[in-house]
Amino acid sequence: MSRILAIDYGAKRCGLAETDDLQIVASRLGMVPAEELMDFLKGYIQKHKCETIVFGEPFRASGEHSDIWTEIEAFAKKVKERFPDINIAFVDERFSSKMAMESLIQAGVKKSKRREKGMLDAQSATIILQDYLNHRY
Repeated sequence: MSRILAIDYGAKRCGLAETDDLQIVASRLGMVPAEELMDFLKGYIQKHKCETIVFGEPFRASGEHSDIWTEIEAFAKKVKERFPDINIAFVDERFSSKMAMESLIQAGVKKSKRREKGMLDAQSATIILQDYLNHRY
């Protein structure tokens, strides 16, 4: 099998998570600055067989897309053009940041570590990916 990659896309930084080759476990991968994301994807896809890239789809409490949605949608389109064999999926990311913070606290991650830029973004990507895995069939 191949891996699935998840992206919690942000204007400044993007959190990343990946599955194992059997697509069973979602793991925090890290964070990259938004302007370096395409270069990261090129390198990642050269190194690992990647079947699907999952993006968090941001909604407001009202159910409307948040402002960054147009950026995410445009970037996902560029990814599909660059890597036509890779599936693109979207997962509702409402409350993923809150759940990510709660999971870091429950895991015993120290407050100083939780404040590091990208830690929360990567954990949010992991939650987005696990949600995708739980609901894909």
